[in-house]
Amino acid sequence: MEVLSSRILLRPADPGPSRRFYRDVLGLAVYREFGPPDAPGTVFFLGGGFLEVSGHGGPAAGAPMIWLQVRDVRAEHERLAAAGVPVLREPRTEPWGLVEMWITDPEGVRIVMVEIPDDHPLRRDQRT
Repeated sequence: MEVLSSRILLRPADPGPSRRFYRDVLGLAVYREFGPPDAPGTVFFLGGGFLEVSGHGGPAAGAPMIWLQVRDVRAEHERLAAAGVPVLREPRTEPWGLVEMWITDPEGVRIVMVEIPDDHPLRRDQRT
């Protein structure tokens, strides 16, 4: 699998204190913010990758997840399903324009595989 970009995802029960911790206490630089101004998702630089703090945690609040950008989510779906990897959600285009599929590793860590379509704003951001 060719991974083009990656990040760790945190969905804390209360994202405000977590955002402040990573920004103000650890001093991580902000790569980008998205979503509503009163509760933005925040992506921080994390060395060779990124840390995204966004949304609200559900049953596994605070459990880390992995975000992997790949070239072709549907091809990875076919390959991984054939290999017996548990697919939590098959590929679909999300309202925000990314094509996402969810899988899990043997320990239950959720992994989102993401394809960024050519016309998506994130694709334009990557070219600059």
